[in-house]
Amino acid sequence: MISNRVADVKSFLVMDVMARAEEMEKAGEKVIHLEVGEPDFQTPEVVREAAVEAIRSGNTHYTHAMGMLGLREAICEHYHNEYGVSITPDRVLVSSGTSPVMLFMMLAILENGDEVIISDPHYACYTNFIQAAGGKSVQVRTLPEDGFQYRPEEIKKALTHKSRAIMINSPSNPTGMVMSEKNMEEIASFDRQMILSDEIYHGLVYGGRARSILEFTERAFVVNGFSKLYAMTGWRLGYLIFPSEFSSIMERLHQNFMISANSFVQAAGIAALKSAGDEVEKMKAIYNERRIFMIKRLREIGFRIHLEPTGAFYVFADARDFCRNSYQEAFNILEKVKVGVTPGIDFGSGGEGFLRFSYANSMDNIREGLSRIDAYIRESSGKKD
Repeated sequence: MISNRVADVKSFLVMDVMARAEEMEKAGEKVIHLEVGEPDFQTPEVVREAAVEAIRSGNTHYTHAMGMLGLREAICEHYHNEYGVSITPDRVLVSSGTSPVMLFMMLAILENGDEVIISDPHYACYTNFIQAAGGKSVQVRTLPEDGFQYRPEEIKKALTHKSRAIMINSPSNPTGMVMSEKNMEEIASFDRQMILSDEIYHGLVYGGRARSILEFTERAFVVNGFSKLYAMTGWRLGYLIFPSEFSSIMERLHQNFMISANSFVQAAGIAALKSAGDEVEKMKAIYNERRIFMIKRLREIGFRIHLEPTGAFYVFADARDFCRNSYQEAFNILEKVKVGVTPGIDFGSGGEGFLRFSYANSMDNIREGLSRIDAYIRESSGKKD
């Protein structure tokens, strides 16, 4: 008999779109993927070479449960250089992607019935991590007219005696929003709740920079990794930074449930942090060109863009002028013009009527995909050229 805890886990709707797209591709259709949040670039060569060298040299065994000391030191150095914060290796856990550390973070802080404040819209999987640890997600609506920034006063209204933590995500998936310094300061000033900061899109900012929550408070957990910035999705390498009092429990959790991240992948992570900066800058410049083109083209097609995204690699486009059911609309677009997009409802009720477009694809594919969508919308609305 399936337990209630896992029976209630919700589908990650973008994966439903991808699964159908893959079926169509197997049947010979050419699908353009604007739904998936995966860099289309190769992992930088210096990173690949570091992994190969690690394997050749026999670096293929278990590491310390918290991760290689050299990698944890490199993460500490990175956060010091980028944000001016001082952390020590005993406050860093390295794991096989950010999903495990997200779960361990929730397990470490939540009792049954404890609440975590999350934004609406939000990354689709947050609610499932919270639920898996026995907690409850409390959603606070963020509005297009505010650039999808939290209103701290709305967070305060949602707080109860069970509120254990507040989740933030900047740069944001799905909106591409980068939180303002003022917003972060206000949220960090709350005196009881932990701040859980998903910083996986840090580094992918186009003008200005993202601020780490650690610049404002030490009462915080930070989730980060290598998948997005370094085009290392398949390598599965992430990490968690946490307050020092959690060091022992994090080590025990990882020993029991994961043992350690892959040793040669950790060696590649060191190379990414220390030597891949030039390649990252080249990727960012290309992302930015695509971002500018996609925003302009979506507006020409008839989408409303309330927030021009300045981080990550998504545009969260308002389709409510011609769409009320974003899930059905995403499948209509896929079936009729062979373009994958993500339904806004995947990210909470505040995303209904929106579609998320990823510009982690080539300019040629983006151009062609948006042209197909333009034709689809014109046909659906009866417009003529």
